Amino acid sequence: MRTRSAVLAALLLLTSGTAHALAGPEAPRAESTTTAATTTTVSATSLARDIWSLIQQMAVDARADQAEPARPTQNRARVRPQQIQAAGPAGPSVDLSDLSHANVLDATLASLSRVPEATLRLTVPGGQARLGSFVIGSQESLQGHLLVMRGDAVVYGKLQGNLVAYEGDIIVHPGAVVTGDVLALRGAVRDEGGEITGETRTLSATTAPVSAVAPLSAWALTFRRVAGVLGVFVALAALGAGLAAFGRHNLQVVSDTVSHNFGRSFVTGLIGQILLLPTFGMLLVGLLLSVAGILLIPFAVVVYVLLVVVGIVGGYLAVAHAMGEAYTRRRLAQGILLGTPSSYRFLVFGLAATMALWAAWAVFGWVPVAGTLIRGAAVLVTWLLASAGFGAALLSRAGIRENFAGRIIPPEALTDEYLWATPQFGVPAVRRPGTGSSTSARTPTSGL
Repeated sequence: MRTRSAVLAALLLLTSGTAHALAGPEAPRAESTTTAATTTTVSATSLARDIWSLIQQMAVDARADQAEPARPTQNRARVRPQQIQAAGPAGPSVDLSDLSHANVLDATLASLSRVPEATLRLTVPGGQARLGSFVIGSQESLQGHLLVMRGDAVVYGKLQGNLVAYEGDIIVHPGAVVTGDVLALRGAVRDEGGEITGETRTLSATTAPVSAVAPLSAWALTFRRVAGVLGVFVALAALGAGLAAFGRHNLQVVSDTVSHNFGRSFVTGLIGQILLLPTFGMLLVGLLLSVAGILLIPFAVVVYVLLVVVGIVGGYLAVAHAMGEAYTRRRLAQGILLGTPSSYRFLVFGLAATMALWAAWAVFGWVPVAGTLIRGAAVLVTWLLASAGFGAALLSRAGIRENFAGRIIPPEALTDEYLWATPQFGVPAVRRPGTGSSTSARTPTSGL
């Protein structure tokens, strides 16, 4: 479509130029024959140059028509090629002598691109500005800097200065010479065999500077952090409730492992974290050794990741369960009635204790020094508890092994039946009423 329009424009230009050339000899009789001949020669030269530039523009448009289907992401608005008039002393001015600050130049041209075409005025010191696609013919040589807005800058000839294209591409054809720097803002530079003596840079629309977002106030930041901590607490409480409902026995075994052997659980969890990646690598190598194993690699990767996540989260919930249980039993020993003890109550109290530092950071995190210290302490404590819980999950085989990682303890010492009446070490105690004569060993929380 654009090629047909260019052909019609060429025919009109040729017709008008021919008529003008033919009208040259019909100049006023007061002029001499030499002056008429000179005028005719200049008109013919200008006409030939305009026709050559228009033919080159037709070639560029034809290439653009062919390239448009391959570049669907570039949907630039086409404007009528024209020269931007220079503004007055108080008007906008764009200096192209230094192109090192591309972001500033892009922001300036972005504000000018919103001005209507009819009222757009722009001054380029030591150069010129063009609106729409612009072509430098193979026989042309321009002096000074060149700015092309909302169109492609096509160079066949020579440009002695810097070249900047905004919302358009810069195309340097074989034989073309640009003696300065080349910068394409929200476009691309396509060097097809020309010579560019300066630097070549591009700045796409995705890297263009965006307006700075106003920082949140202390109240807004505190509210956001408190909401985040509360959301994490609710999520962990929901997971803990599900684990207590469907896997209470395993949760209690892991919790008792942490309570009776915290040091060993932490060391085991630390070693387990170190061996996570080597174990994963050995698993992949073992599967790669067989054809059937190769097919099982995606399934094995998913299962391994899920097991690690379940071990860490489940171990952390087990630690919270142990902390809540210790607090509840301490309050019961003091004679304070807290209701019926249960795993759900233990989890709520334990999670509240583990999230206390994070809640303090959410409230006082805006304090310059104290906020950083509280956050560091919260991260450290969370890692310690998660490591101990992960180690307890490994020692107890996810709550299946009830002997606390091989520690020799009499079964009576692991039950709460003999510690209910007088919970003191070395003091004989009677059975809890209603237990009968059963002598089976249970974990301290199995009856809750």
